[in-house]
Amino acid sequence: MKTLYKLVASTRRMRDRVVSSACAVRTFFARREEGASLVEYALLVALIALACIAAIGLLGNNIANAFNNIGTTVGNHTPAG
Repeated sequence: MKTLYKLVASTRRMRDRVVSSACAVRTFFARREEGASLVEYALLVALIALACIAAIGLLGNNIANAFNNIGTTVGNHTPAG
């Protein structure tokens, strides 16, 4: 009977260690996920910045020409009166 009690006690200690380790691992990964989120947001911001730079590079001259045309049209307009 004492052997059975020792076995049960040993099993409980082992279970407690496993549960404690599992909680520590879960806490570790929970913290790591927050860091991963930060990295993901940084990558998104970098991707958006690259898209903006590419759009400005490709459309920059067209936009500048459009504003120059608008400026010329407004400058050539004579007020009525």
